[in-house]
Amino acid sequence: MMFTDDQLALQDAARRFARERLLPRYLQREIDAAFEPGLVQEMGAMGLIGIDLPEQYGGMGASAVTAGIIAEELAYGDFNVSALAVVQSLCGTIVARNGAEELKADWLPRVCRGEATFALSITEPRAGSDATALRLRARKDGDDYVLDGEKASTSFAGQASAYIVFARLGEGTGSSGVTAFLVPATADGLSTTRYRDVGSHASGRGSVFFDGVRISASHRLGAEGRGFTEVMAGFDFSRALIALQCIGAAQASIDEAWAYSAEREAFGGPIAQYQGVTFPLVEGETQIAAARQLAYHALALRDAGQPHTVEAAMIKWFGPRTAFDVIHQCLLTFGHYGWSMDLPHQQRMRDVMGLEIGDGTAQIMKLIVARARVGRAADPKRQAAAA
Repeated sequence: MMFTDDQLALQDAARRFARERLLPRYLQREIDAAFEPGLVQEMGAMGLIGIDLPEQYGGMGASAVTAGIIAEELAYGDFNVSALAVVQSLCGTIVARNGAEELKADWLPRVCRGEATFALSITEPRAGSDATALRLRARKDGDDYVLDGEKASTSFAGQASAYIVFARLGEGTGSSGVTAFLVPATADGLSTTRYRDVGSHASGRGSVFFDGVRISASHRLGAEGRGFTEVMAGFDFSRALIALQCIGAAQASIDEAWAYSAEREAFGGPIAQYQGVTFPLVEGETQIAAARQLAYHALALRDAGQPHTVEAAMIKWFGPRTAFDVIHQCLLTFGHYGWSMDLPHQQRMRDVMGLEIGDGTAQIMKLIVARARVGRAADPKRQAAAA
């Protein structure tokens, strides 16, 4: 895909920031399990957060493709910093499209400046891939809503300034009654825990508990019962961005492996002279290039107002898996040096692996594509009913 001059300028700024500011501390942020003070505000000052959000709320009104460029470049330096930017774009878009004017004017400029952050809370202990099986309850009480229940697997739990929460209003089933709310982290009755995960320690993941959390009706996002529709539309956007996160991380490992193959000597010369070393890297470079094109194609379709659910689902399963395999091969290229916590390949593998699960597993993504191709014949509920 060809980028405009403005996109190339933004790409260059994000690339320099990622390599000079993020990459040197990638491993340290994992150890600290946190971003260093001031980093998010620094990104906000550079326009690297919420770049796709409307200008009136502090964003640049940039295209989805431009948001993808930023996500990929940031992930080259630090996968988890890029994840923060992706989550702000996803949640910020939900707020911008569905929030009351006063709510948008309060929250979105602060998010774009890096002074506040959102987290998305949809998954529950018994509702992962089946996002319609939500049990967190919302009930009306005068002009307020009261939330009770638990959300699981929330990235940035305990760190975010507010949570975009999806709860069931009433006694419906499926997507019926699912309603979205913006819940400040300071709300009475809200508490969080943090998981001990395989990777992505800097961004973190945990549960969010709601014990009689009272939220003003002004914090409802969209109409009652429309929450599920809104979040599903947002996932088509975030899935392509997630793939580009993984691609950015894989590209960093490939570049490092190429440099090492030219420097490392064995049997009287650089190991790059051996096809057994270079061909796997060529294959990885090719696979990543193909994944990159599909990701930007999905985002370009979004910018053109065209359907892109299938393309987003394709790249959501293909991008993380491909990136994991490529990073693994890069680790092996370094030999016994690669088998070290002091090099970043092991961390990139662990970080990327998390997104083989988050925002939709490969199985769910493939089911979306299959249903688009053969309709109800690929629907397991239909087959069960027929039996």
